[in-house]
Amino acid sequence: MRIPPYHRLPTWQRFFAGAALGGLLSWVIFFYMYGVQQETQIRIIHEQREKMKDLTDKIAIWEQDYKKLNQQNEEILTIQEVEVKITNGEFYSLDQLSIADAEDVIEDDLSSLLAKDVVSVYNGKMLLKKSIENKIIEINKKRYELEVYEIMFYTKMNIELKIKRAK
Repeated sequence: MRIPPYHRLPTWQRFFAGAALGGLLSWVIFFYMYGVQQETQIRIIHEQREKMKDLTDKIAIWEQDYKKLNQQNEEILTIQEVEVKITNGEFYSLDQLSIADAEDVIEDDLSSLLAKDVVSVYNGKMLLKKSIENKIIEINKKRYELEVYEIMFYTKMNIELKIKRAK
């Protein structure tokens, strides 16, 4: 079998030369377009990475400022409510109304602490404790002394007391 002699005919030579040049030209155009597209994609990705880095840095700064402000606000918290609880009233067979009245009397005495900052009240906790323990309450014509069992300081100050017979 023999290869036909197309290399001798000028029309076939022009056709093959045109196909080779067209293929070469199309590959050049393809690589140019692909390269330009990839460069734009790389630039966009780089810009987005920079933007993300800037935003994460800003978020970190905001979080740091937020933590500082929270800490400062906690430092200047004020007492908004005082709650007093007598825990051992049943030991002396006291009714709930008498215990509630005694709690109200103590809460009224401590009402001067409202709207004061927690830090200053905490610093004077020993004075507060002594003032409560030196108070004598009369319930059902009997005298009782108070003993501070627990004090919790926050915007709501909780005080747990125990009572005992006065001497």
